[in-house]
Amino acid sequence: MIRFLTAGESHGPCLVAIVEGFPAGMRLETDSVNLQLSRRQQGYGRGGRMQIETDRVEFLSGVRGGLTLGSPIALKIENRDWTNWERIMSPEPGSDVDNKVVTRPRPGHADLAGATKYGHRDIRNVLERASARETAVRVAAGAVARALLDDMEIDVISHVVQIGPVKAASCQFSVMELSHLVAVSPVSCADTVASAQMVREIDRAREQGDSLGGVFEVVADGLPPGLGSYVHWDRRLDGRLARALISIPGIKGVEIGLGFAGAEVPGSSYHDPIGYNGDEGFFRFSNRAGGLEGGVTNGEPLILRAVMKPIPTLYSPLESVDIVTKEPFQATVERSDVCAVPAAAVVGEAMTAWELAAAVMEKFGGDTVDELKLRLSSYRNYIRQV
Repeated sequence: MIRFLTAGESHGPCLVAIVEGFPAGMRLETDSVNLQLSRRQQGYGRGGRMQIETDRVEFLSGVRGGLTLGSPIALKIENRDWTNWERIMSPEPGSDVDNKVVTRPRPGHADLAGATKYGHRDIRNVLERASARETAVRVAAGAVARALLDDMEIDVISHVVQIGPVKAASCQFSVMELSHLVAVSPVSCADTVASAQMVREIDRAREQGDSLGGVFEVVADGLPPGLGSYVHWDRRLDGRLARALISIPGIKGVEIGLGFAGAEVPGSSYHDPIGYNGDEGFFRFSNRAGGLEGGVTNGEPLILRAVMKPIPTLYSPLESVDIVTKEPFQATVERSDVCAVPAAAVVGEAMTAWELAAAVMEKFGGDTVDELKLRLSSYRNYIRQV
């Protein structure tokens, strides 16, 4: 079993994670993690915080000479803005905690619900942890999982398929082609025409003091059939993936394969016919199931989509009520994104990679990466002969 735990506040000294359960001998370098952290900070429509932070990971334990040791891996990402908040966010008694007290909850955030739950009279105690800043260290943990999948020849990539009213055309690209198209698009969209339209919609929303949400898609290729389980509800891989994606701040819905569109078609146009040949064994003639049947991978590419709500911090603020004075006010804003769907897609990749790595470890196990690769290779040979 692999697992990770994150800690840290948005304006605290750092974000940290403890990552446990990965085999020894797995290649893991800071550059590969930093590449994913950089991708999370990019995308047209991001706000001022991305100009302050340049995220870099530091391994504190579990890695030596670019290889994992099999022991827990400790990750650290410094918050550069900490120098401006050290007195306000200090854990020590006598610090300047009464400075910048927040009593005005912002609509669409965890502010009011969190303050009510934990009895806080300063909403900063909520917003510091509920902030999407926490996803930076999730991306770092996901990069560790991605390193394992790379060794297993499993690829994970994401792309944006909708921002506001603009939808990308359906496309069939290889992972390599998709990766290139996403890299050159300012909104991580493989459809170049839609990409330009999405940029214009973001500009329009910015001018109006508004924000935009959208939909991203995550694709995983190279997965063997048999990951996950139909035996117990909490081991179904579709449920685990959906939970992982919807745990990302701002995500409000997840679909697999044809997803919600499947409600519009009869079963004869939904389910995937099965074929067989001597080279690859069983296969599907289509992939409307999105690579999962009964909570188990079926050998086809995994297709996930997640919908992100518009950013709730608006430059044309909504009405709210002060938790202390009970007086109405219009929510204020310091700095905010107009659209963060491309960044959310990178976080979605990370969370998908994590759950897939967990499923691989559960099925094949092993204390070393060579042991794991040998077991997976043997299983792939078995699948071809079933």
